[in-house]
Amino acid sequence: MKTLFLLMAALILMGCQTNQSPSNLKENATFPVGTAIRAHQVVNDSSMQTIVNKDFNSITLENGMKMYAVHRSPNQYNWKHVDDVVRFAQQNYIRLHGHAFIWHSGTPGWISEMQPDSTMLDKIMEDYILTYGSRYKGKVAGWDVVNEALLDGTGEFRKSIWYETMGEGYISRAFELAHKADPEAILFYNDFNIERDTVKLHAMLRMIEKLKAQDVPISGIGFQMHIRMDTDEKTIEYALKKAAETGLQIHLSEIDIIFNKHDDTPGGGIQIHDELTDEMLQAQADKYQWLAEAYIRNVPPEQRYGMTVWGFSDKYSWIPSFFDLKDWPCIYDEDLNPKPAYYGFLRGLGTSK
Repeated sequence: MKTLFLLMAALILMGCQTNQSPSNLKENATFPVGTAIRAHQVVNDSSMQTIVNKDFNSITLENGMKMYAVHRSPNQYNWKHVDDVVRFAQQNYIRLHGHAFIWHSGTPGWISEMQPDSTMLDKIMEDYILTYGSRYKGKVAGWDVVNEALLDGTGEFRKSIWYETMGEGYISRAFELAHKADPEAILFYNDFNIERDTVKLHAMLRMIEKLKAQDVPISGIGFQMHIRMDTDEKTIEYALKKAAETGLQIHLSEIDIIFNKHDDTPGGGIQIHDELTDEMLQAQADKYQWLAEAYIRNVPPEQRYGMTVWGFSDKYSWIPSFFDLKDWPCIYDEDLNPKPAYYGFLRGLGTSK
Protein backbone atom coordinates (compact mmCIF):
# COMPACT_ATOMS: atom_id res chain seq x y z
CA MET A 1 0.00 0.00 0.00
CA LYS A 2 2.81 2.40 0.90
CA THR A 3 4.57 1.63 -2.39
CA LEU A 4 1.35 2.25 -4.33
CA PHE A 5 0.82 5.55 -2.53
CA LEU A 6 4.37 6.71 -3.33
CA LEU A 7 3.95 5.69 -6.97
CA MET A 8 0.69 7.63 -7.26
CA ALA A 9 2.24 10.69 -5.62
CA ALA A 10 5.19 10.55 -8.03
CA LEU A 11 2.87 10.31 -11.03
CA ILE A 12 0.84 13.28 -9.81
CA LEU A 13 4.02 15.32 -9.29
CA MET A 14 5.29 14.42 -12.76
CA GLY A 15 1.97 15.45 -14.25
CA CYS A 16 2.09 18.80 -12.48
CA GLN A 17 5.61 19.41 -13.75
CA THR A 18 4.64 18.43 -17.30
CA ASN A 19 1.64 20.76 -17.35
CA GLN A 20 3.40 23.65 -15.66
CA SER A 21 3.72 26.59 -18.02
CA PRO A 22 7.09 28.35 -18.35
CA SER A 23 7.13 31.61 -16.44
CA ASN A 24 8.55 33.80 -19.20
CA LEU A 25 9.66 33.95 -22.81
CA LYS A 26 13.43 33.98 -22.37
CA GLU A 27 13.51 30.82 -20.26
CA ASN A 28 11.45 28.93 -22.80
CA ALA A 29 13.91 29.41 -25.66
CA THR A 30 17.42 28.15 -26.36
CA PHE A 31 18.36 31.43 -28.10
CA PRO A 32 18.02 35.10 -27.08
CA VAL A 33 14.52 36.61 -27.08
CA GLY A 34 14.54 40.36 -27.46
CA THR A 35 12.43 43.48 -27.61
CA ALA A 36 12.84 47.01 -28.87
CA ILE A 37 12.52 49.63 -26.17
CA ARG A 38 12.65 53.42 -26.08
CA ALA A 39 15.35 55.35 -24.25
CA HIS A 40 13.12 56.98 -21.64
CA GLN A 41 11.60 53.62 -20.76
CA VAL A 42 14.89 52.18 -19.54
CA VAL A 43 15.29 55.17 -17.23
CA ASN A 44 11.81 56.19 -16.08
CA ASP A 45 9.19 53.50 -16.74
CA SER A 46 9.32 50.85 -14.03
CA SER A 47 6.38 48.89 -15.50
CA MET A 48 8.14 48.49 -18.82
CA GLN A 49 11.43 47.66 -17.13
CA THR A 50 9.77 44.93 -15.07
CA ILE A 51 8.41 43.20 -18.16
CA VAL A 52 11.72 43.54 -20.01
CA ASN A 53 13.55 41.90 -17.12
CA LYS A 54 10.96 39.15 -16.86
CA ASP A 55 10.63 38.16 -20.50
CA PHE A 56 13.68 39.27 -22.46
CA ASN A 57 17.43 38.78 -22.47
CA SER A 58 18.16 41.02 -25.45
CA ILE A 59 17.14 44.61 -26.21
CA THR A 60 17.35 46.97 -29.16
CA LEU A 61 17.00 50.72 -28.68
CA GLU A 62 14.19 51.69 -31.03
CA ASN A 63 15.49 55.07 -32.21
CA GLY A 64 18.10 56.33 -29.78
CA MET A 65 21.09 54.62 -31.41
CA LYS A 66 20.36 55.79 -34.96
CA MET A 67 22.65 58.28 -36.64
CA TYR A 68 20.27 61.24 -36.46
CA ALA A 69 19.97 60.73 -32.69
CA VAL A 70 23.68 60.25 -32.02
CA HIS A 71 25.48 62.46 -34.56
CA ARG A 72 23.37 65.60 -34.66
CA SER A 73 25.94 67.91 -36.23
CA PRO A 74 29.40 67.58 -37.79
CA ASN A 75 31.15 68.12 -34.48
CA GLN A 76 28.55 66.88 -32.00
CA TYR A 77 27.83 63.42 -30.60
CA ASN A 78 25.00 62.80 -28.17
CA TRP A 79 25.76 59.71 -26.12
CA LYS A 80 23.15 60.08 -23.38
CA HIS A 81 20.50 57.68 -24.69
CA VAL A 82 23.08 55.08 -25.65
CA ASP A 83 24.84 55.35 -22.30
CA ASP A 84 21.49 54.93 -20.53
CA VAL A 85 20.60 51.74 -22.41
CA VAL A 86 24.12 50.32 -22.07
CA ARG A 87 23.94 50.88 -18.31
CA PHE A 88 20.50 49.25 -18.11
CA ALA A 89 21.63 46.26 -20.16
CA GLN A 90 24.76 45.71 -18.10
CA GLN A 91 22.99 46.09 -14.77
CA ASN A 92 20.36 43.55 -15.77
CA TYR A 93 22.60 41.13 -17.69
CA ILE A 94 20.75 41.74 -20.96
CA ARG A 95 22.34 41.61 -24.41
CA LEU A 96 22.32 44.90 -26.35
CA HIS A 97 21.85 44.86 -30.13
CA GLY A 98 22.95 48.01 -31.98
CA HIS A 99 20.52 49.57 -34.46
CA ALA A 100 21.74 50.99 -36.82
CA PHE A 101 24.93 52.50 -38.23
CA ILE A 102 23.93 53.38 -41.82
CA TRP A 103 20.27 53.85 -42.77
CA HIS A 104 18.89 56.21 -45.37
CA SER A 105 16.11 57.45 -43.08
CA GLY A 106 18.48 57.72 -40.13
CA THR A 107 20.89 60.03 -41.91
CA PRO A 108 20.91 63.52 -40.29
CA GLY A 109 20.06 66.48 -42.47
CA TRP A 110 23.41 68.20 -42.03
CA ILE A 111 25.08 65.58 -44.22
CA SER A 112 22.99 66.30 -47.32
CA GLU A 113 23.25 70.04 -46.63
CA MET A 114 27.04 69.73 -46.97
CA GLN A 115 26.62 68.24 -50.47
CA PRO A 116 29.62 65.97 -49.87
CA ASP A 117 31.62 64.30 -52.60
CA SER A 118 32.66 60.66 -52.22
CA THR A 119 35.87 61.47 -50.36
CA MET A 120 34.12 63.72 -47.86
CA LEU A 121 31.25 61.28 -47.27
CA ASP A 122 33.67 58.41 -46.81
CA LYS A 123 35.47 60.46 -44.17
CA ILE A 124 32.19 61.22 -42.41
CA MET A 125 31.34 57.53 -42.35
CA GLU A 126 34.79 56.58 -41.13
CA ASP A 127 34.83 59.06 -38.26
CA TYR A 128 31.29 58.19 -37.25
CA ILE A 129 31.54 54.39 -37.22
CA LEU A 130 35.00 54.26 -35.67
CA THR A 131 34.10 56.79 -32.98
CA TYR A 132 30.75 55.18 -32.21
CA GLY A 133 31.72 51.53 -32.51
CA SER A 134 34.93 51.93 -30.54
CA ARG A 135 33.18 53.75 -27.70
CA TYR A 136 30.86 50.77 -27.15
CA LYS A 137 33.30 48.01 -28.04
CA GLY A 138 32.44 44.90 -26.06
CA LYS A 139 29.18 46.43 -24.84
CA VAL A 140 27.12 45.89 -28.00
CA ALA A 141 26.85 42.26 -29.11
CA GLY A 142 25.85 42.92 -32.70
CA TRP A 143 25.16 45.81 -35.05
CA ASP A 144 22.79 46.41 -37.93
CA VAL A 145 25.61 47.90 -39.97
CA VAL A 146 23.57 48.69 -43.09
CA ASN A 147 19.80 48.92 -42.94
CA GLU A 148 17.36 48.79 -45.87
CA ALA A 149 19.76 49.29 -48.77
CA LEU A 150 17.53 47.52 -51.32
CA LEU A 151 14.22 48.39 -52.96
CA ASP A 152 11.08 46.27 -52.92
CA GLY A 153 10.02 44.59 -56.12
CA THR A 154 13.24 45.14 -58.06
CA GLY A 155 15.99 44.47 -55.52
CA GLU A 156 17.89 47.45 -56.92
CA PHE A 157 19.98 49.56 -54.59
CA ARG A 158 18.09 52.34 -52.86
CA LYS A 159 19.12 55.75 -54.20
CA SER A 160 20.24 57.11 -50.85
CA ILE A 161 22.91 59.75 -50.40
CA TRP A 162 25.29 56.93 -49.48
CA TYR A 163 24.67 55.01 -52.70
CA GLU A 164 24.51 58.00 -55.01
CA THR A 165 27.74 59.48 -53.63
CA MET A 166 29.84 56.39 -52.88
CA GLY A 167 28.24 53.70 -55.05
CA GLU A 168 27.43 50.23 -53.76
CA GLY A 169 30.89 50.15 -52.21
CA TYR A 170 29.50 52.13 -49.27
CA ILE A 171 28.08 48.86 -47.97
CA SER A 172 31.38 46.98 -47.82
CA ARG A 173 33.08 50.09 -46.45
CA ALA A 174 30.59 50.30 -43.57
CA PHE A 175 31.14 46.66 -42.64
CA GLU A 176 34.92 47.01 -42.76
CA LEU A 177 34.79 50.05 -40.47
CA ALA A 178 32.38 48.38 -38.05
CA HIS A 179 34.68 45.35 -37.83
CA LYS A 180 37.68 47.60 -37.25
CA ALA A 181 35.83 49.39 -34.45
CA ASP A 182 34.82 46.13 -32.73
CA PRO A 183 36.25 42.91 -34.17
CA GLU A 184 34.12 40.74 -31.86
CA ALA A 185 30.72 42.22 -32.77
CA ILE A 186 28.33 40.29 -35.04
CA LEU A 187 27.63 42.47 -38.07
CA PHE A 188 24.26 42.36 -39.83
CA TYR A 189 22.63 43.48 -43.01
CA ASN A 190 19.02 44.24 -41.97
CA ASP A 191 15.97 44.76 -44.20
CA PHE A 192 12.17 44.54 -44.43
CA ASN A 193 9.93 42.46 -46.74
CA ILE A 194 12.74 40.03 -47.60
CA GLU A 195 10.57 37.34 -46.03
CA ARG A 196 7.81 37.84 -48.63
CA ASP A 197 9.41 39.61 -51.63
CA THR A 198 11.49 36.89 -53.29
CA VAL A 199 12.97 39.28 -55.86
CA LYS A 200 14.32 41.43 -53.06
CA LEU A 201 15.39 38.32 -51.12
CA HIS A 202 17.47 36.98 -53.99
CA ALA A 203 18.99 40.40 -54.65
CA MET A 204 20.06 40.49 -51.00
CA LEU A 205 21.50 36.97 -51.22
CA ARG A 206 23.50 37.90 -54.32
CA MET A 207 24.79 41.00 -52.55
CA ILE A 208 25.82 38.94 -49.52
CA GLU A 209 27.60 36.32 -51.63
CA LYS A 210 29.49 39.12 -53.37
CA LEU A 211 30.49 40.65 -50.03
CA LYS A 212 31.63 37.27 -48.72
CA ALA A 213 33.66 36.65 -51.89
CA GLN A 214 35.41 39.98 -51.23
CA ASP A 215 36.11 38.91 -47.61
CA VAL A 216 33.92 41.69 -46.26
CA PRO A 217 33.27 40.93 -42.56
CA ILE A 218 29.51 40.44 -42.72
CA SER A 219 28.31 37.89 -40.18
CA GLY A 220 24.51 38.11 -40.06
CA ILE A 221 21.20 38.72 -41.83
CA GLY A 222 18.39 40.57 -40.09
CA PHE A 223 14.81 39.90 -41.16
CA GLN A 224 12.74 42.76 -39.79
CA MET A 225 9.66 40.53 -40.05
CA HIS A 226 6.96 43.21 -39.90
CA ILE A 227 4.38 40.79 -41.24
CA ARG A 228 0.62 40.66 -41.67
CA MET A 229 -1.74 37.90 -40.72
CA ASP A 230 -2.08 37.02 -44.41
CA THR A 231 1.66 36.93 -45.21
CA ASP A 232 2.26 33.64 -46.99
CA GLU A 233 3.88 31.13 -44.66
CA LYS A 234 5.54 29.02 -47.35
CA THR A 235 7.29 32.11 -48.69
CA ILE A 236 8.56 33.00 -45.21
CA GLU A 237 9.90 29.48 -44.70
CA TYR A 238 11.61 29.57 -48.10
CA ALA A 239 13.27 32.90 -47.25
CA LEU A 240 14.53 31.66 -43.88
CA LYS A 241 15.89 28.49 -45.43
CA LYS A 242 17.72 30.35 -48.21
CA ALA A 243 19.17 32.85 -45.75
CA ALA A 244 20.35 30.07 -43.45
CA GLU A 245 22.19 28.46 -46.38
CA THR A 246 24.62 31.41 -46.31
CA GLY A 247 25.92 30.13 -42.98
CA LEU A 248 25.45 33.57 -41.40
CA GLN A 249 23.69 34.36 -38.14
CA ILE A 250 19.95 34.91 -38.65
CA HIS A 251 18.09 37.49 -36.56
CA LEU A 252 14.33 38.07 -36.72
CA SER A 253 14.97 41.62 -35.68
CA GLU A 254 11.73 43.65 -35.64
CA ILE A 255 8.80 41.27 -35.27
CA ASP A 256 5.19 42.38 -35.15
CA ILE A 257 2.08 40.91 -36.77
CA ILE A 258 -0.73 43.20 -37.93
CA PHE A 259 -4.31 42.46 -38.93
CA ASN A 260 -4.83 45.30 -41.41
CA LYS A 261 -2.87 46.22 -44.53
CA HIS A 262 -0.62 49.04 -45.75
CA ASP A 263 1.47 50.01 -48.75
CA ASP A 264 4.76 50.42 -46.82
CA THR A 265 4.56 54.22 -46.97
CA PRO A 266 3.84 56.73 -44.16
CA GLY A 267 0.08 57.11 -43.82
CA GLY A 268 -0.47 54.18 -46.17
CA GLY A 269 -2.66 52.11 -43.88
CA ILE A 270 -5.69 50.23 -45.21
CA GLN A 271 -8.17 49.79 -42.38
CA ILE A 272 -9.95 46.46 -42.73
CA HIS A 273 -10.63 45.61 -39.09
CA ASP A 274 -11.91 48.32 -36.75
CA GLU A 275 -12.46 46.09 -33.74
CA LEU A 276 -10.47 43.26 -32.22
CA THR A 277 -12.34 39.97 -31.77
CA ASP A 278 -11.53 36.81 -29.84
CA GLU A 279 -11.16 34.95 -33.12
CA MET A 280 -8.59 37.51 -34.32
CA LEU A 281 -6.66 37.24 -31.08
CA GLN A 282 -6.47 33.48 -31.36
CA ALA A 283 -5.41 33.65 -35.01
CA GLN A 284 -2.63 36.07 -34.06
CA ALA A 285 -1.52 33.71 -31.28
CA ASP A 286 -1.33 30.89 -33.81
CA LYS A 287 0.72 33.08 -36.16
CA TYR A 288 3.23 34.04 -33.47
CA GLN A 289 3.58 30.40 -32.51
CA TRP A 290 4.04 29.39 -36.14
CA LEU A 291 6.69 32.07 -36.70
CA ALA A 292 8.78 30.88 -33.75
CA GLU A 293 8.46 27.29 -34.97
CA ALA A 294 9.41 28.29 -38.52
CA TYR A 295 12.54 30.04 -37.26
CA ILE A 296 13.52 26.96 -35.27
CA ARG A 297 12.66 24.62 -38.14
CA ASN A 298 14.69 26.46 -40.79
CA VAL A 299 17.62 28.01 -38.93
CA PRO A 300 20.23 25.67 -37.42
CA PRO A 301 20.87 26.20 -33.69
CA GLU A 302 24.35 27.63 -34.21
CA GLN A 303 22.94 30.34 -36.52
CA ARG A 304 20.11 31.52 -34.24
CA TYR A 305 21.07 35.01 -33.12
CA GLY A 306 17.54 35.33 -31.78
CA MET A 307 14.03 36.67 -32.23
CA THR A 308 13.24 40.29 -31.33
CA VAL A 309 9.74 41.79 -31.14
CA TRP A 310 9.60 45.44 -32.18
CA GLY A 311 8.11 46.64 -28.93
CA PHE A 312 5.99 44.28 -26.89
CA SER A 313 2.95 46.46 -26.07
CA ASP A 314 0.24 47.72 -28.43
CA LYS A 315 0.38 50.95 -26.42
CA TYR A 316 3.77 51.82 -27.87
CA SER A 317 3.64 50.18 -31.30
CA TRP A 318 4.99 52.23 -34.20
CA ILE A 319 2.35 50.80 -36.57
CA PRO A 320 -0.68 53.05 -35.80
CA SER A 321 1.11 56.38 -36.02
CA PHE A 322 3.32 55.52 -39.00
CA PHE A 323 0.57 54.05 -41.16
CA ASP A 324 -2.31 56.13 -39.71
CA LEU A 325 -3.98 52.87 -38.80
CA LYS A 326 -5.68 51.27 -35.83
CA ASP A 327 -4.14 47.89 -35.12
CA TRP A 328 -2.96 45.52 -32.39
CA PRO A 329 0.35 43.98 -33.57
CA CYS A 330 2.14 43.15 -30.30
CA ILE A 331 2.17 40.36 -27.71
CA TYR A 332 1.04 42.61 -24.82
CA ASP A 333 -2.05 44.83 -24.92
CA GLU A 334 -2.21 48.56 -24.19
CA ASP A 335 -2.58 47.88 -20.46
CA LEU A 336 0.62 45.80 -20.45
CA ASN A 337 -1.24 42.53 -20.06
CA PRO A 338 -0.12 39.48 -22.08
CA LYS A 339 -2.37 38.71 -25.04
CA PRO A 340 -3.06 35.27 -26.51
CA ALA A 341 -0.21 36.16 -28.89
CA TYR A 342 2.16 36.07 -25.90
CA TYR A 343 1.20 32.52 -25.06
CA GLY A 344 1.35 31.46 -28.70
CA PHE A 345 4.85 32.89 -28.94
CA LEU A 346 5.75 31.17 -25.68
CA ARG A 347 4.60 27.80 -27.03
CA GLY A 348 6.49 28.28 -30.27
CA LEU A 349 9.72 29.19 -28.51
CA GLY A 350 9.42 26.05 -26.43
CA THR A 351 9.86 23.86 -29.49
CA SER A 352 13.55 24.85 -29.55
CA LYS A 353 14.20 22.66 -26.50
